[in-house]
Amino acid sequence: MRVVQAKEFGGPEVLTVTEAPDPVAGPGEVVVKVAAADVMFLDTTLRSGWAVNFFPVEPPFVPGGAVAGTVESVGPDVDPSWIGRRVATPTAASGIGGGLPVGGYAERAAAKVATLAPIPDGLSFEQAVAVAHDGRTALAVVDRAGIEPGQTVLVTAAGGGLGTLFVQLARAAGARVVAAARGEAKLALAQRLGAHEVVDYSRSDWAERVRELTGGVQVVLDGAGGEIGRAALAAMAPGGLLIAYGNSAGGFAAVDAESAAAQGITIVPLFEIATPDTDWLALQIRAQEEAAAGRLEVVIGQSFPLEEAAAAHAAIGARTALGRTILTV
Repeated sequence: MRVVQAKEFGGPEVLTVTEAPDPVAGPGEVVVKVAAADVMFLDTTLRSGWAVNFFPVEPPFVPGGAVAGTVESVGPDVDPSWIGRRVATPTAASGIGGGLPVGGYAERAAAKVATLAPIPDGLSFEQAVAVAHDGRTALAVVDRAGIEPGQTVLVTAAGGGLGTLFVQLARAAGARVVAAARGEAKLALAQRLGAHEVVDYSRSDWAERVRELTGGVQVVLDGAGGEIGRAALAAMAPGGLLIAYGNSAGGFAAVDAESAAAQGITIVPLFEIATPDTDWLALQIRAQEEAAAGRLEVVIGQSFPLEEAAAAHAAIGARTALGRTILTV
């Protein structure tokens, strides 16, 4: 079968299409014939070698942590009725570690039967894989935030896969939503999805602008991190909540803990939400149901065939990608 392999750390050009043996379903596993694979910002950091201190990645490896497709075969202890069913799932190896089973950038991928989310009628493979990670994470974060009607919520990285979901979920919760992103296209998308105000954080005074508009926000959902996440603190009202879930601007939010504490602001990092007790499958199924019912729009801004994985990574690296990026097989 065809796979996309990172044979060494480096830029998008290190991704090459090659042949690999078909995976074989072991105990508790299935093999999925892949129709669509998710392309995450994390994939680009793993490929570059930047995340080597956090993930045990050794080239060569096949990136990709989630796929959608049809179950083609099952392990010896798995109910054969799964064969032929449409599912979305993390891959068994999540693409990490040389020598492990392949990740999602492949024609077939192994997955644990315990992680399979049946795709509801009316939801495409592309939509299902787009919420395989983002949908469940968005719901977990919003559940933790406990957004109440009348609150003001700032969403950074609002034009990305998670950001577009946060804008919709915060609006549905009755909040006033301020979306921060870079460039007119991302801001226009956030506004179409329900943001009441939009602010371009390429401006040095963007946080002051948010404060002028709102008088101070009660909740920040920060997907940018870095200096953008730090600056978001200046837009907050005393007693607010900042959930730092992303690092697309380079590292998680560089927040001054003493300054936050002095204002009674609570900082919640993603690892406090992504606990061993989190029922990720239930959250993924819930996200799929919301999307299938039309209550949650899944924004797939760009789709590439498997053999153009390098172009998908380049688009994410250039910060030109809107919403979720998908590979089709």
